[in-house]
Amino acid sequence: MPERRTVALVTLGCARNEVDSEELAGRLAADGWELVENAEDADVAVVNTCGFVEAAKKDSVDALLEANDLKDHGRTQAVVAVGCMAERYGKELAEALPEADGVLGFDDYSDISNRLQTILSGGSVEAHTPRDRRKLLPLSPVERQQAAASVALPGHGAVDAPEAPAAEAPENVPADLPEGLAPASGPRAPLRRRLDTSPVASVKLASGCDRRCSFCAIPSFRGSFVSRRPSDVLNETRWLAEQGVKEIMLVSENNTSYGKDLGDIRLLESLLPELAAVDGLERVRVSYLQPAEMRPGLIDVLTSTEKVAPYFDLSFQHSAPDVLRAMRRFGDTDRFLELLETIRSKAPTAGARSNFIVGFPGETEADFAELERFVTHARLDAIGVFGYSDEDGTEAATYEHKLDQEVVDERLAHLSRLAEELTAQRAEERIGETLEVLVESLDDEDGWIGRAAHQAPETDGQIVLTADSTEGLELVPGRMVRAKVVDTEGVDLVAECLFEEAGR
Repeated sequence: MPERRTVALVTLGCARNEVDSEELAGRLAADGWELVENAEDADVAVVNTCGFVEAAKKDSVDALLEANDLKDHGRTQAVVAVGCMAERYGKELAEALPEADGVLGFDDYSDISNRLQTILSGGSVEAHTPRDRRKLLPLSPVERQQAAASVALPGHGAVDAPEAPAAEAPENVPADLPEGLAPASGPRAPLRRRLDTSPVASVKLASGCDRRCSFCAIPSFRGSFVSRRPSDVLNETRWLAEQGVKEIMLVSENNTSYGKDLGDIRLLESLLPELAAVDGLERVRVSYLQPAEMRPGLIDVLTSTEKVAPYFDLSFQHSAPDVLRAMRRFGDTDRFLELLETIRSKAPTAGARSNFIVGFPGETEADFAELERFVTHARLDAIGVFGYSDEDGTEAATYEHKLDQEVVDERLAHLSRLAEELTAQRAEERIGETLEVLVESLDDEDGWIGRAAHQAPETDGQIVLTADSTEGLELVPGRMVRAKVVDTEGVDLVAECLFEEAGR
């Protein structure tokens, strides 16, 4: 019998990384590796790092060092770094962190099993050499799909499923998919293995980004924007539903651009109803929307399609025009408020969240006051606030008129306090609403916990179901119940199950 090989995947960062980890898990499981939950129980601990901002980088280094400590008093024999930080820094990370037995980039993912086996056997694998991944594909989006097959795109993995009749293929592909891009044979199965039993899972809609925000380094190490084929997204969603998933969250660096390299910038509008119709699925959520790219048809689909959450994760970043121009973004306070008003005119209880950067180079007191004005009037359900810091290789790092760190910290603290107050007020506005709640877990102290349509996983608060209202109900993770909001705890809502309508 082959020797037992165990591996644990430790995932940091965003939901996109979670999808990438499950693709790695699928590749490793297919080659005979046994997946274990805890790093201390694994021969190899693979840390999927985040390289977005300094705090995330520190968390990634800490996770690698923590995993390395296990080599002294546990089963763990090797620690390997993958993910965005490994891709972005490669050999530099390997030299700075010799505790990592390997630093692998995206190009190594397709052969991840052999790479880990070499390391586990005492061999060495050359550390990844970073390169600007924007240069790997044609500049024109419509020319990318044919070239994308030769470029590593984490989270896009799929394999042919010959057991499925070829005749089923047309049903899996929207009719308006350009000629030559539809699969010639049957549907493809996702190259993925679930790492938990949560009723919620992310599905990658695309990779990379064509925007050139002056503060962001992501395009340099994630590459140009590449959409996944609609058939692959549909098949992966069906597979997840068969695994018991009730809610999928569509993720990418920019979901509003989906389809532009497939010949139809409105492809998301036709794909969402098909996803919502997948048997067993209760909710489809779209994340990472660019305000400047929002279009009436997409708003209509997001606010009127059954089982599609009226949820708007809008990347505003700021609202003062001068700061937005320096960020190489578009818009202003009034246009952003008008966008939110349009959304709420179609779905009054729609969820909306955003992130903001304060202390950007050149941000004046008037600019900061303008941002305060927007945040105060926007009625967002969740707000993330970050203080500006230089990122390697970004245009903003070369800007003059940098603010003193004390000023950045002061503005960060001020807007964070305001955001906390405003989101708590927004939660209170929801008292009396009746919500469809996806039950997710049973907490020892709070009881049954779930989320409504306006709440994304881990970022936007949760629903605490009152003990009296759940008594006698056979609740399990993944069940959808109707509940009425009766109280709040900060951004979290307290709700009573409606007995006569609970479940479906």
